[in-house]
Amino acid sequence: MEWVILLIIGFIAGTIGSLVGLGGGIIVVPMLLTLGSYFPNFQDVSPQVAVGTSLLVVIFTGLSSTLTYIKYKKVDYKSGLIFFIGSGPGGIVGAYVNKLFDTESFSLWFGLFMIFISIVLMIKDKLPKRREKQQSKNAVVRSYIGEDGSERSYSYHPVPGIIISFVVGLISGLFGIGGGALMVPAMILLFMFPAHIAVATSMFIIFLSASTSSVTHIALGNINWMFAAVLIPGAWFGGRFGAMINTKLKNKTIVHLLRIVLIIAGLKLIYEGFTG
Repeated sequence: MEWVILLIIGFIAGTIGSLVGLGGGIIVVPMLLTLGSYFPNFQDVSPQVAVGTSLLVVIFTGLSSTLTYIKYKKVDYKSGLIFFIGSGPGGIVGAYVNKLFDTESFSLWFGLFMIFISIVLMIKDKLPKRREKQQSKNAVVRSYIGEDGSERSYSYHPVPGIIISFVVGLISGLFGIGGGALMVPAMILLFMFPAHIAVATSMFIIFLSASTSSVTHIALGNINWMFAAVLIPGAWFGGRFGAMINTKLKNKTIVHLLRIVLIIAGLKLIYEGFTG
């Protein structure tokens, strides 16, 4: 029964993670920590093992969804590689900092972080537009075809982008969420990425950064290989399924879904942090 539940968790995590660009760890980590209250096989799962196992699974979610997004030409490879310059080293640092957390503090801070991001997304439409100011000669400018068929653009400066992605990578290694919970809002709010491209590019970055930080967790012994072997198939197919759904939705719908996922998961973890 436990293995069927893990397979389902993997599929749900892959679907939701790919749909809103979070990678799936936002589902896997809290579920692995919660299942210990119901099944003996999960009672010894520490926050470190939950994160390490989640990141290994996130590699396959990121890969499967990226391959799907490639078919729809949604992935901004150039921007993804620039951001990975920061997120890769950040993931290694985060994997080591993770050792400082116990279960209660881990859940509390993880939950507060997600609530904060959801609040930022709620007020994003009230923030001033920055598109014109960003398009200086030193900026990376990218173009895309909008939903109305017209050509549009977004831009950012590489150095701030790398700094922000370092923080994203650190959070990825620390919380096992693949970093998308911060990277997608940052791309939408700061760099004016359209939501579809932000999500697709985020999954590409997640694949790269999760691969890097997973090596550190493997070296630290933070992987439950049996759990990962069951979660990965579900996450693989869920990643492809979520990416296909994403291409059918409007930009605003994707942002609304992202906010809802962050709020629900954040409140649940804050509750567990206080009652644990």
